[in-house]
Amino acid sequence: MDYKSPVYKVRAVPVEKIVANDYNPNSVAPPEFKLLYDSIKEDGYTMPIVCYYDKEKDKYEIVDGFHRYRIMLEYPDIYEREKGMLPVSVIDKSLDQRMASTIRHNRARGSHNVDLMSNIIKELHELGRSDAWISKHLGMDKDEILRLKQITGLASLFKETKFGKAWIPIDDENEEEID
Repeated sequence: MDYKSPVYKVRAVPVEKIVANDYNPNSVAPPEFKLLYDSIKEDGYTMPIVCYYDKEKDKYEIVDGFHRYRIMLEYPDIYEREKGMLPVSVIDKSLDQRMASTIRHNRARGSHNVDLMSNIIKELHELGRSDAWISKHLGMDKDEILRLKQITGLASLFKETKFGKAWIPIDDENEEEID
């Protein structure tokens, strides 16, 4: 069977059926957000937002495109012009894979909020994902993963880390006085 990318099955979805995820570390400064509005106002929605469809809730959870979604919510002229419908491309992936997709989409475009990124690393570890998995799927090197783990301060995140012996403790009875 031939693979067909989700973008070939874009559907119009009422914005009321779309919800944000709770892990996106991407943020847009006000000038860039205004520029996004101007772009959508002038060019329309040229790219669908990427969502996961939750059948039980009958909701579309955003994987990528949160700020394009916000434009429709915050600008009545856009909402009215688009009749409250957003173009959506659906992916069917597990939570850890959706998190990885969000990061890949975001990293290809710009910068991230460091605290939110460290929380994602923490969540992925809690879901059982290794540093190697994170490195492969999020495009991070070992040092970046280590720095993000340090921000959370959770010892459990370091269970895979091999530490060198940078110092050797001195026994109290053999301790020499330092002048």
